[in-house]
Amino acid sequence: MGNINAVVTYETTDGGAIAIIAMDNPPVNALSHALRSGLVAAIEKARDSGAVKAVMLIGTARAFSAGADISEFGTPRQPPSLIDVIALLDAMAKPVIAAISGLALGGGFELALGCHYRVAAPGSRVGLPEVKLGLLPGAGGTQRLPRLVGAEVAAQIIVSGDPVPAAKALAMGALDAVLEGDFRAAALDFTREVMKAGGKPPRVRDRDDKLAAAKADPSVIDRAVAKQLQRLRGLPAPKACVDAVRAAVTMPFEEGQKKELALFMELLGSPESKAQRHVFFAEREAAKLPDMPADTKEKPIARAVVIGAGTMGGGIAMCFANAGIPVRVIETEQAALTRGLDRVAENYRIAISRGSLTQAEMDKRMAQISGTIDFGAVAEGDLVIEAVFEEMDLKRRVFTEIDRLAKPGALLASNTSTLDINQIAAVTKRPEDVLGMHFFSPANVMRLLEIVRARKTSFTALATALGIGRRIGKVTSVVGVCDGFVGNRMLARRTTQAEMLLLEGALPWDVDAAVLAFGFPMGPFAMGDLAGLDVGWRIRKARGVTAEISDTLCEAGRFGQKTGAGYYRYEKGSRTPMPDPEVEKIILAASEKRGITRRRIDAAEITERMIYPMINEGARILEERMAMRASDIDIIWIYGYGWPVWRGGPMFYADQVGLPQIRDRLAHYAATSPDKTLKPAPLLEKLAASGQGFADLPVQTIAV
Repeated sequence: MGNINAVVTYETTDGGAIAIIAMDNPPVNALSHALRSGLVAAIEKARDSGAVKAVMLIGTARAFSAGADISEFGTPRQPPSLIDVIALLDAMAKPVIAAISGLALGGGFELALGCHYRVAAPGSRVGLPEVKLGLLPGAGGTQRLPRLVGAEVAAQIIVSGDPVPAAKALAMGALDAVLEGDFRAAALDFTREVMKAGGKPPRVRDRDDKLAAAKADPSVIDRAVAKQLQRLRGLPAPKACVDAVRAAVTMPFEEGQKKELALFMELLGSPESKAQRHVFFAEREAAKLPDMPADTKEKPIARAVVIGAGTMGGGIAMCFANAGIPVRVIETEQAALTRGLDRVAENYRIAISRGSLTQAEMDKRMAQISGTIDFGAVAEGDLVIEAVFEEMDLKRRVFTEIDRLAKPGALLASNTSTLDINQIAAVTKRPEDVLGMHFFSPANVMRLLEIVRARKTSFTALATALGIGRRIGKVTSVVGVCDGFVGNRMLARRTTQAEMLLLEGALPWDVDAAVLAFGFPMGPFAMGDLAGLDVGWRIRKARGVTAEISDTLCEAGRFGQKTGAGYYRYEKGSRTPMPDPEVEKIILAASEKRGITRRRIDAAEITERMIYPMINEGARILEERMAMRASDIDIIWIYGYGWPVWRGGPMFYADQVGLPQIRDRLAHYAATSPDKTLKPAPLLEKLAASGQGFADLPVQTIAV
């Protein structure tokens, strides 16, 4: 074996007849400049060798290649490009076999598509996820994949960006074989068979039999992705993906590849792609604590306990069961426990009906969940999560019992969405083991997990919470202790403005329409109806605060979808919100009672008042060191509240709009409103005056 460079090795076998080119660029064989350069040197060596009759290109067990090194985006491109590497493979007169184990994604899959044959280990996944970065495959993926699987199927794969399991990829025609047993040995045997068969290597670019249906009727491509495009609301990348696939059908390969590259470069400079790439990096940074010692070890978590079988408790239990972690759910009464476990089972049955889960998988997951009304079962948990009502006295009583019963060293977490973790930790004799793990509803669906760092929380506890977050598939962000933490604290500013807009002249459907147009999946009033207006009503009553319109609706028994009426009315069995004249009457009466002369409020003002106050609160959060990075706030809002990913999160969006404009508009609204929180935050003022943005702020530690 010889090293071509630090990440590519070259060796021969079978008397020199087979060259094995191996990629090893940890952790996932990103196609960096070093890897591309090494591949070119190795391919040319195999091409020019008189002894070599076939080539096998292989990665590591974890990844053939997970794609481009996106840290190189926006920097001058150093040759060779990935297109150059693939062109060399494609033009080889000797057969080249891509041996895929683990992941072959993005540029990694395009590399495999440039080979003459593709084989994979069971459990491998292939795909072209570039659309999730606001891009399209730019190294021939949109031209070669349609020639293997058909234009309609290729368009669906590329527009979704989702990986395809090896068995499905084989059935589609993207792979030539899935090989059992020792994969390297099996792939070599496949290479030997190809070598013995002889003949001219089949180039994917020359195939057109799978394009026949789309050539006969080009509209089949549009029909295949119509639902996907509708859901993606006209974003440029999905549409460009379809245009590129269409080029594979209507143009010769070389022209189609030029069209693909032109579309790629256009998208690379788009604001949507810049935002999505920001999110990609921000997600990976969010779980890093700048002050955590490098040698901090996680505690092993073999079993979890969840206290409370309500909607949140059941959803949290599902998170653990889905990850194969046994979980015990504790309730005070058998009836409540039975209802909670029945709700979990029903959630799984719904997943089966949608085709996203099999009965066998449901049975396996349900077997991980057990329930009890014996509070002593707390002692079983390596991790204990409290998910009871959002009342401080209740939570403190529960934690007193948890402290008494939990095993030494167990991680103790509260799912509180607003309350002071320091006060909760203070009732225990082990505050170093206590923190917040704020799941978002529905917990089994929403990807965000806010980890709340209390004053005495140890680094071991934080590392363990971050580790368990990864195991259960959550995007984690560590935040500080303040009312509402990061997400709900910012949401409160939007909620206040939403109520004020109704009093001043807007109606719920006006506000929701503006927020939908901005890119959120739901407006605040439709979302309130979905969550249940009684939840906020109960919290407000406990705090002695009011929200006149929402309180009036709740007093009338209008709690949202669950009662068939809230801000909207709902037909029996329907979740579709319908404007309700009764709500309009309630709003008009509230305005009159306050002595407010109603006026027409346009969508631009509604949007600013829904978004800018949240940005302002985000600035205060950063000032107070309740978040480590502006990008952490972005991640929280994208994965916890449905902020449109193509807008990059509230703080990224603020930088794009320009902080002087945000500052000036907030000052305008503050001058005409009794809401003093609208006054621009000092940090916002400072950054706007200096010409800086939130992205210019350094990483900071959480204040404890």
